Amino acid sequence: MTRKLFGTDGIRGLANRFPMTPEIAMKAGMAAGQIFTRGDHRHRVVIGKDTRLSGYMIESALTAGFTAVGMDVFLFGPLPTPAVAMMTRSLRADLGVMISASHNHYADNGIKFFGPDGHKLSDERESEIETLMMKGLEEGLTSAQTIGRAKRIDDAQARYIEFTKRTFPKHLRLDGLRIVVDCANGAAYKVAPAVLWELGAEIIALGVDPSGTNINFECGSTAPEAMCAKVRETRADFGIALDGDADRVVMCDELGRMIDGDQILALIARSWSKAGDLKGGGVVGTVMSNIGLERYLSGLNLRLGRAAVGDRYVIEMMIEGGFNVGGEQSGHIILNDFATTGDGIIAALQVLAVIAGDGMRASEAAHLFEPAPQILENVRFRNRSPLVDEKVQSSIKASEARLNGTGRLLVRKSGTEPVIRVMGESEDENLLREVVNEVVAVIREAAA
Repeated sequence: MTRKLFGTDGIRGLANRFPMTPEIAMKAGMAAGQIFTRGDHRHRVVIGKDTRLSGYMIESALTAGFTAVGMDVFLFGPLPTPAVAMMTRSLRADLGVMISASHNHYADNGIKFFGPDGHKLSDERESEIETLMMKGLEEGLTSAQTIGRAKRIDDAQARYIEFTKRTFPKHLRLDGLRIVVDCANGAAYKVAPAVLWELGAEIIALGVDPSGTNINFECGSTAPEAMCAKVRETRADFGIALDGDADRVVMCDELGRMIDGDQILALIARSWSKAGDLKGGGVVGTVMSNIGLERYLSGLNLRLGRAAVGDRYVIEMMIEGGFNVGGEQSGHIILNDFATTGDGIIAALQVLAVIAGDGMRASEAAHLFEPAPQILENVRFRNRSPLVDEKVQSSIKASEARLNGTGRLLVRKSGTEPVIRVMGESEDENLLREVVNEVVAVIREAAA
């Protein structure tokens, strides 16, 4: 079956338009609830959300769907995606749900499902939910006596704060460090500053005044310029920028220079390898990971596994290969010794552990390799994907031929928004810019 609802990261779209309508959310709750109802015990589902205005609507619709099939619902309110995954396991829930469109603007929203093990559902499980949604759900309705209950869990944020602090080495503190943390007016606006402050840091917080419509707006990991500028302005030691649901992070050093996901992977790989804690003989990145990271790891006798783009595919390769460190250049960092999904706060703490433990400045510790020139361009489209156009395909093939032996070109449709992503990488920067510009021009023409 061709999936119409689920993309690479759950169901996502413009709020109050298909597929992000209350009706679809309620049906998703009913279908997922039926599939994950096994045995005679009272079944539980936990639901977290970010700060989008539409989160109230989607939360209520999901609650109606789950209770209609007999599941009890625990509601967390604003909470990071990795916290929902953690609480799914902690509360022995049968299912976890995060209402978020991650780094997208406020008008979008999404629904992500987690299994009882805290991992995102597989493509097969999501297809099963979608199939059941299309078949009709009346037969799965529970009796009047067994309708589920809904309950607010008021201490979910405090539980997550304690959990994340336990991932930081017990013998270290952050005393003396001034840290800028940009929470993107999103799900971590309370917990991220609290974690860092309780570990001893002086905190300068940005993006901690959510209005329902300002999540990811000129702040957070998709607009890190605000973090970098504040670090320079306040002479801070370090900057941290999360995305709307805090499963993604980028950082900057005391000079305001960016530290992306590839540099974070390099730092953690080196640190954990020296300590004997790195598993799998390397780390898992994606096809987008810079060749500079691969060369740096090779110099340490470590390897880079390349998964498809998307944290779920990184995690699948990690599990298959026995890795415990993986992530994406965009800042999804998965450390499965601690978490079952990307966790921006935990990743930042692991970088800070190296800085605090070695007494180094971030500019010395977190720029371990010189990345090869890389260009990423996004082309938005409205209706059908421009990638089906013959001229686009011909342009891509011709450009790949021009880069042969000197670089690579990756053109793909985003799984979370109507965007074509064009990534080129080459040591010949002039050729790279020519090639990317040519491909982007043809895609824009096809998308018009």
